[in-house]
Amino acid sequence: MANLHSRITMIHMFLMFSLYFSDFGFLGVTSLGINYGQVANNLPPPEKVLNLLSALKLTKARIYDTNPQVLSAFANSNVELVVTIENAMLGQLMDPQQALQWVTTNIKPYFPATKITGIAVGNEIFTGGDNTLMTYLVPAMVSIHGALVQLGLDSHIQVSTPNSLAVLEQSFPPSAGTFNSEVYSTMSQVLQFLSNTKAPFWINCYPYFAYNDDPNRIPLDYVLFNPNSGMVDPYTKLHYDNMLYAQVDAVIFAIARMGFQEIEVRVSETGWPSKGDTGEVGATIENAAAYNRNLFRRQLLNEGTPLRPKMRLEVYLFALFNENLKPGPTSERNYGLYHPDGTMSYNVGLTTRSSTSSTSSTSSTSTASIYLSSSATKAANMECQSMVYWMFVYLVIIFQVFMRRPY
Repeated sequence: MANLHSRITMIHMFLMFSLYFSDFGFLGVTSLGINYGQVANNLPPPEKVLNLLSALKLTKARIYDTNPQVLSAFANSNVELVVTIENAMLGQLMDPQQALQWVTTNIKPYFPATKITGIAVGNEIFTGGDNTLMTYLVPAMVSIHGALVQLGLDSHIQVSTPNSLAVLEQSFPPSAGTFNSEVYSTMSQVLQFLSNTKAPFWINCYPYFAYNDDPNRIPLDYVLFNPNSGMVDPYTKLHYDNMLYAQVDAVIFAIARMGFQEIEVRVSETGWPSKGDTGEVGATIENAAAYNRNLFRRQLLNEGTPLRPKMRLEVYLFALFNENLKPGPTSERNYGLYHPDGTMSYNVGLTTRSSTSSTSSTSSTSTASIYLSSSATKAANMECQSMVYWMFVYLVIIFQVFMRRPY
């Protein structure tokens, strides 16, 4: 009977395996999110934006406020949303009662129907040149978290603050990563808060800026994730084939130098502009397409950095749309994957495949999927399919062996 039970168990495993992989083909990019900026006067309504995200199978997004229209539109969807407290509000939200009122008004009415998973307290506070604002940061983070605790939301929503890479005094080689001495005191408090609440450290990393500042010395392939010889950190001997991972590991080293080893680092922004002014030599459609296409390919693998290879790196791409009202150079208005009319800014190998079936003469339902069609991604898919195939063959052989054994 024991042998019979073993055979039945094997048959069950075989059937489950077959069913699980019968529709194999699309690999979910679970570690990729996108920044949905709205500094524009020509963007589609949030309902259409949600449809676009759904078509692309993107399940993580970040907005730069707590726009009620967006929060309402994203209700009952599968999109996890990070919202932002504007810098100007930090002074007010240091007060626990004001923070409680803010969370009660801006978060509680929408949760859990809208999957709010994070609150960004300000944006790039350490490098904005406002020292007073910096003193507001940690008290505001503490008060917001306290309000979440009071309302029973703290186990669902993390509190952190996105930082510019300029917060580092040194970032090369990665093992030399160090925070600017001017921010040591406040940064230590931020890190202690993140450690206590098990929240991630968010960093905005743009290899584009490094390349654009020194295009003659920084290899373009290295910043675009294209095949290249890369660099080896002389102290750790870790090999880096792209700048983004090197920047992230520099942040990890900087955090460790402050006495914190366990804090997860996530990329809250990265991207590449498709258009720029005359002096912005790196801002081209070709470079933007290459950077984002290769980034998608790497995120498809859910891989980590050389320093933390087993911890997948969560990345939020900047941005979903070109934003025509952003100030600054031309590049600032041209980071979007999409134009406001819904057409792609350039081809990064993303296509949506939809099928429509009419339920009546006036209504229809549609489903869509994302396909990463670059040759590199096809290779990754083929590799995974090959692995699945041989696992399938292996199970068939084992199944046949068990079936041939006598009771």
